[in-house]
Amino acid sequence: MTKKDFSEIKELLQSSSKKIVLIPHKNPDGDAMGSSLALYKFLTNNNHKATVLAPTSYPKFLHWLPNNNKVVVFNKRNQQTIQILKDAEILFFMDFNDLNRIEDMKEYIDESDAVKIMIDHHQQPSDFADYTFVDPKVCAASQMTYHFLENLDVANEIDYDIATCLYTGILTDTGSFRFSTTTSTTHRIVADLIDKGAVNHKIHNNVLDGNTMSRMKLMGVALNNLIVMPESKTAFITMSRKELKENNFEKGDTEGFVNMALSVEGVSVAALFTEDLDHDFVKISLRSKGVFSVNQLSRDNFNGGGHINAAGGKVDDSLQNVVELFKKVVSENKEDIIKSEL
Repeated sequence: MTKKDFSEIKELLQSSSKKIVLIPHKNPDGDAMGSSLALYKFLTNNNHKATVLAPTSYPKFLHWLPNNNKVVVFNKRNQQTIQILKDAEILFFMDFNDLNRIEDMKEYIDESDAVKIMIDHHQQPSDFADYTFVDPKVCAASQMTYHFLENLDVANEIDYDIATCLYTGILTDTGSFRFSTTTSTTHRIVADLIDKGAVNHKIHNNVLDGNTMSRMKLMGVALNNLIVMPESKTAFITMSRKELKENNFEKGDTEGFVNMALSVEGVSVAALFTEDLDHDFVKISLRSKGVFSVNQLSRDNFNGGGHINAAGGKVDDSLQNVVELFKKVVSENKEDIIKSEL
C-alpha cells in the first residue's frame, strides 16, 4: 500500500463518522479476533459506528478479549446481520485474503458499494479490495494492524484494549513467539504493546492455560492416534467424528494439536485431520519446519493455503481417504521434506 493510499484512508476516516464493519475469517482464531477487536476499539474511540461481524462462532478461550460482547455472529437468516452488511460504508477484511473464507457472507460483499480494505499476512491475496495491506513475511495480521495504525500516524492512540487484542493475536499466530516469522520487529512491537498496557502473563494464562477436562481428554486421544512416518520425516494425527462427540468437543478444543505432532523428534511436516461433526468433510491443519511449504502442499492437494510453515485445507471425502491422499502426497514430496531443514 502506498503513502497516497494511506493518505486517502486517513482522510476517509477523519472526514465524518462512518458505518464500518470488520470481518474476520470463518472459525476465527486469536489473530483474526485480536486484529478485528483492536481495530474496532480504535474506530469506536474515533466516533465511528463499528461492528465486528464474524462469519461463524469462535472458541471460548477468546471470549475474554476486550469488547468480545460487542461481536455479532453472522446469520444469513437474520435480517439484522444482513442489514449490517448492507449499511456498511467501509468494510475491513481481517486476517484473510479470499472471500471464500467467509462463506455465506460473500454474496453480500460482492453486492456492496462500501470501500473495501484488506489487512492480512497470507500469500497470494485475491484482488477484491480497494486497498490491500498485505505482507506474507509478517507473522500475524495483528502485527499488520499495528503497522496499519503506524502508517496512519495514530499508533500513539493505542490504549489498553487495543494493546491487549494485538498482543493476543501476535502471541497465538507465532506459537508463543517461536515460529520463524517472529522477528526483532515483532518483539519491539510486543514491547511497545506491553508499555501501552498489555499484561503479558495474564494474556498467556487466558489463552494457553484454560484447558477444560474435555480438551485434556481429547489431547489424550490425539496423542494415542499419532502416527509417525520416519522415512519422510512426517507425522499426523486423526480425530474422528465419533471421538470428538465421545469427548464433548467444543470449537477450539483441538487448537494446537498439530504442533504436538510437529514437536516429535525428527519430524519436519505434521498434519491434523479432523472430521466435521455435521458434514462429510475433513478439516486439515498443516505445519512444517524449514523451507518446505505446506502452503503450496495445501493449495495443490487440499483446497486450502496459508503460510510456508502453517496452512490449512478442507476435503469433501472420508477421513480414511483423506489420510491415504496425504500419505501419497507426502511420499511424492519425500525428498524435498528431508532436505527442508538441511
